[in-house]
Amino acid sequence: SPDYRWRTRQNVLDSDGTLILNTGTLDGGTLETAKFAKSFRKPHLILQLDAGVRDEDVQQLLDWLQRESIGALNVAGPRESKRPGIYTLTCEILERAAKAERL
Repeated sequence: SPDYRWRTRQNVLDSDGTLILNTGTLDGGTLETAKFAKSFRKPHLILQLDAGVRDEDVQQLLDWLQRESIGALNVAGPRESKRPGIYTLTCEILERAAKAERL
């Protein structure tokens, strides 16, 4: 759908949980995603990566994925043009979590 709000809502509903990765203020579509997750009582985790990806962030993500039995994960956050560097941070935390899971 061209309607981002509908897509955001469906992504939250169709997943087992939503990971929100953010820098700066939680606003716009990213805030909307958090509101959808909360209103539908879907598992969600918000990680503020202003200080970069810390070991504690990776561990918190891994613990949450296991505790909530997340299979289908919705990853959300601001676009790169709005928060420069968020793409790199997102890739880093997901790669580190995937590597840690294989150990």
